[in-house]
Amino acid sequence: MLKRTPLYPVYAEHGARVIDFGGWELPVQFTGIQKEHDAVRQLAGLFDVSHMGEVRVTGSDALSFLQNLTTNDVAKLETGQCQYSLMCYPNGGVVDDLLVYKLGEDHYMLVINASNIDKDLDWMRNNLNGDVALTNISDETAMLALQGPHAEHILNKLTDAPLHSLKAFRFFQDVNVSGIQALVSRTGYTGEDGFELYVSEHDAVKLWKLLLDAGQADGLVPAGLGARDTLRFEARLPLYGQELSANITPLEAGLAFFVKLDKGDFIGRDVIAGQKANGTPRKLVGIEMIDRGIPRSHYPVYAEGKQIGEVTTGTQSPTFKTNVGLALIDAAYSAPGTELFVEIRGNQVKAKVVATPFYKRKS
Repeated sequence: MLKRTPLYPVYAEHGARVIDFGGWELPVQFTGIQKEHDAVRQLAGLFDVSHMGEVRVTGSDALSFLQNLTTNDVAKLETGQCQYSLMCYPNGGVVDDLLVYKLGEDHYMLVINASNIDKDLDWMRNNLNGDVALTNISDETAMLALQGPHAEHILNKLTDAPLHSLKAFRFFQDVNVSGIQALVSRTGYTGEDGFELYVSEHDAVKLWKLLLDAGQADGLVPAGLGARDTLRFEARLPLYGQELSANITPLEAGLAFFVKLDKGDFIGRDVIAGQKANGTPRKLVGIEMIDRGIPRSHYPVYAEGKQIGEVTTGTQSPTFKTNVGLALIDAAYSAPGTELFVEIRGNQVKAKVVATPFYKRKS
């Protein structure tokens, strides 16, 4: 039996096509991936991301627990601020990538990937130390993502909160959004400005309808997983299971910025520090096809007659109409302009290494 979010009942109203996504029945598209992608880049899109997991971490040792568990420096967070981070295994591979929210002194919320909730909770419990309590609030929490250049204008119609003053990776707690209490965070997974709203599962449908009504004149459309994937891919935001896994370290994935080796010990630090000192054997790079063909996940990548890695994500960019991908390859072949070959249906098709992200919004 597939799991459903509190917003499942509204999917049919918008003609959603649903798929099995890691055990969840979720919309891959509503009106079409291209249209939804364009709306988020140019106007605004609304995503149901209620399948994501939320875990409260409380107690006098919450900070030291999170410092040991994650790669980023949690001590730098002020209340009302969040950070992107990773949990690693001792071998440097990634358990999951996540957001860490500081809700108050000794009070945090972790936002984790839906398909990893059970695994992550087991990992956290196995590494508990001191006065720390973990509370899984995933089932009672719904999460909506309002993304795109018009997001602030739309949300302003429903709340008096000073959204203009909310910087990226900051959040307001207990925001009144047309009578609904929400945590409103200036975060997202699209490469655009926008907000993620955390509310009670019971308020999800009402908030969804309020937002769509408020955004009607601004071109707001419901958006599914298909557009979410193409948007995050163009912005080079990693997807767990593709750019990140138990066999891929944060440094190989190009996420060194979120690994603070100087903060003290954390799980996986020794291996990651060794890679920082000696270089990583593999590197995640952008590729663009020179010959015809679309690179897809797990397609082998070759150079000089030998396999040097594989594609992690690839598609035709909806924004630029170019055939591009991300590939994890031997570091020796990672310089921009290097000629590579992607095996597509048994044929080796010419490509080259290019700079990423493929898309960067104009601030």
